[in-house]
Amino acid sequence: MSFPVPGTFMVEPTESENLAELDRFCEAMIAIRREIDEVGSGKIAPADSALRHAPHTSLALAGTWDRVYSRAEAVFPAGPTADKYWPPVARIDQAHGDRNLMCSCPPPEAFAVTAIHTSV
Repeated sequence: MSFPVPGTFMVEPTESENLAELDRFCEAMIAIRREIDEVGSGKIAPADSALRHAPHTSLALAGTWDRVYSRAEAVFPAGPTADKYWPPVARIDQAHGDRNLMCSCPPPEAFAVTAIHTSV
């Protein structure tokens, strides 16, 4: 998957993905479309949608639940599956990160080689 143009999503399945995995991916995309339609029809407010709060971490699901949708909808939006992936973090604004880079590396001076002089 890649995001070659802002606001777009490109998927290129490879030969390494089996039919079951491709079907699982399609089911996830259909479930996301259903969630989009719920927002579009006014059934749920954008700020309250599962899409806005996704992904749901196991810690968020185990804690106090104050969402308008059920925990089951948060855990299995496309229906129960044994292949559930539990994300370690909630939503990250990657576009913001791409536009506002912050280096957590030591300053370049930390990598300077100090010359050692020895006298003969």
